[in-house]
Amino acid sequence: MSGSEQAIFANGCFWGTEHMFRKHFDGKGLIDAKVGYIGGKTDNPNYRDVCSGTTNHAEALKVTFDPAKVAYAELVEFHYRMHDASQVDGQGPDRGTQYRSGIFTMSDQQAEIAKKVTADVQAAHYPSKKIATIIQPAGQWWDAEAYHQEYLHHNPSGYECPSHRLYW
Repeated sequence: MSGSEQAIFANGCFWGTEHMFRKHFDGKGLIDAKVGYIGGKTDNPNYRDVCSGTTNHAEALKVTFDPAKVAYAELVEFHYRMHDASQVDGQGPDRGTQYRSGIFTMSDQQAEIAKKVTADVQAAHYPSKKIATIIQPAGQWWDAEAYHQEYLHHNPSGYECPSHRLYW
């Protein structure tokens, strides 16, 4: 879509991440959201491979958004609002590198914004803990299997990480 941008966030189980972004930004600049895998060392990973911990991929969400309606900085802040960014390699009961907190940037400008928002969130919301979120260039993205897309929409009583909530 012309004029749209993309952003990629990882913060635990991708089902809850997608659900919360869709719920919060529907009609407010969200064009599309896809769950998938990023940051790993193998081509075309599948869910079983990623969950084994051997691929080093993160479960993540790729958001397509209209920057005229929602700023990238607002998406980054929302990423932080919805999980405990001080946890290393996991969220709540979900443990492993696939559940790490990460911002995978699509440009130098996104990297600068992500670093600034991270510093602001660190000062305001994590004064006694260090944010563990990695910020790195996006690299190769792999869409997750079809049954993972809009999982909680299709399975309203499905598993959702208990740490996915708005913290502020």
